[in-house]
Amino acid sequence: MVPAFGVIVALTLLFWLYRDIDLARFAHAISKSEAGWLVILVGTILIEQLIRGWKWRQILFDLAPVSSLRLFGAVLAGYGAAILIPLGISPLVRSWLIARLEGIRMASVLMTTAIERFIDGIVFALFAAFVAFAGQIPEVEGNVQTGLVVAGGLNLVLFSGLLYGLFMWRSPLSNDNAHLSRLIDWLASKVGRRLDGLRVAIKNGIIWPQERHRQTGAVLASIAMKFIAATHFLWAGLAVGVVLTALDYLFLMVFAGFALVLARFIRVPGGFVIGSGFALKLLEVPDEKALAMILFNHVISIVLMVGLGLIFIWRSGIDIREARHSTNVR
Repeated sequence: MVPAFGVIVALTLLFWLYRDIDLARFAHAISKSEAGWLVILVGTILIEQLIRGWKWRQILFDLAPVSSLRLFGAVLAGYGAAILIPLGISPLVRSWLIARLEGIRMASVLMTTAIERFIDGIVFALFAAFVAFAGQIPEVEGNVQTGLVVAGGLNLVLFSGLLYGLFMWRSPLSNDNAHLSRLIDWLASKVGRRLDGLRVAIKNGIIWPQERHRQTGAVLASIAMKFIAATHFLWAGLAVGVVLTALDYLFLMVFAGFALVLARFIRVPGGFVIGSGFALKLLEVPDEKALAMILFNHVISIVLMVGLGLIFIWRSGIDIREARHSTNVR
């Protein structure tokens, strides 16, 4: 019932956004797009995820020095699985893959993905604050600038709190008598041998690189990813003859990102498409070219994530049917 309601809401919003679209102009924008800029778009999408794999390597290094390319493949496989099964399983899938390939506990790897996500959330919140205060926010009914400040502030508090709490919880995991330790041990005992040693595996995964250059690299990589993500609409726009200001592209990245998170929270599909469409309308980009830009970003991302993700799984030699057990955090 909830998914059906979400689909109805998504379709209603999309119809409202593009109710005046000229299909002939839209088809012309697609057919006359410049392929060279789309090739660059493909490259930047892959570079962004390669940097994510490198950033994950910095965090994971003290647990296991996994190669950036292997982590890059696992990231693509996780996103590809999340596209095919939109239930937020990306961290589980990529953690399961690396755990199987490297012979380490999945619970430990999963903790490192949480740390990586929390850092991303903090950096994204700082980008939102920068856009809100430095950018020329388009005027619209309701205050978009205030909305970005509030959303960014909540994001910063949430992910900073989660990251702080994660490392605060690490110490009690070494104490057999701590309430948290007893709770995890009790849960593990209810599941059986598959979760033996779960508490130790979780503790081992709550890590931060000891070397200063890896610490700095993880943060700088997250910042670099946000700048690269902001260029996706630059290349898609150039393909159809749309040029915006640098701050406009940052605004698009932030606005679409918040829309995606909100849509996932309320179980409405197409959050990226809806958020991007609304932001491009605020920037007064013609509907036909705006929709072409969104589809280029969305479709190319899906093809890359699903296609390359499946290739990585196939090349790894892992039977994907075993993934049904990956929800058990071992």
